[in-house]
Amino acid sequence: MKLENKKVAILATDGFEKSELFEPMNALKNEGAHIDIVSLENGQIKSWDKDNWGEEISVDKTVDTASETQYNALLLPGGVINPDKLRTNDNALGFIRSFFDSGKPVAAICHAPWLLASANVVENRKITSYHSIKDDMVNAGANWVDQEVVVDQGLVTSRNPDDLPAFISKVIEEVREGKHEDQVLNA
Repeated sequence: MKLENKKVAILATDGFEKSELFEPMNALKNEGAHIDIVSLENGQIKSWDKDNWGEEISVDKTVDTASETQYNALLLPGGVINPDKLRTNDNALGFIRSFFDSGKPVAAICHAPWLLASANVVENRKITSYHSIKDDMVNAGANWVDQEVVVDQGLVTSRNPDDLPAFISKVIEEVREGKHEDQVLNA
């Protein structure tokens, strides 16, 4: 089953890890999903590609105008700069929380789980992340494990770009499955 009727928001800003945005985005598009790049400001955002600035991508919506109700799922690419900038923005954190409130799939890779910790949505969740932020995840109440991909009630997490094949496969599966009623925070 393809994803023709599914719409996925990718929340990112300057400094997102190139492969962690473009590879899942292209895979989701190949499955028929519509993708919106959501960011702090209109215009272009620039990737980080291993050790230097990389390819840019156009922003479709700003986080203050985007609504979870417009999407079936949320994808959070990593990189160090990107989540560090986003985690200090109340609109970005509210946007992330709204997906958990509604039980919709959320996927985060590498350093992106920092955003989940700042949004207060990882407590009692089994997750993984880049190894250097393990303590941050544990301190936020998560059950951190060192695995290439972890799925916990619609929340998909992975450690780094090497995990992208497993991450992308699970993201597509979760977007296809849709809402998880048992994921809803306010249940």
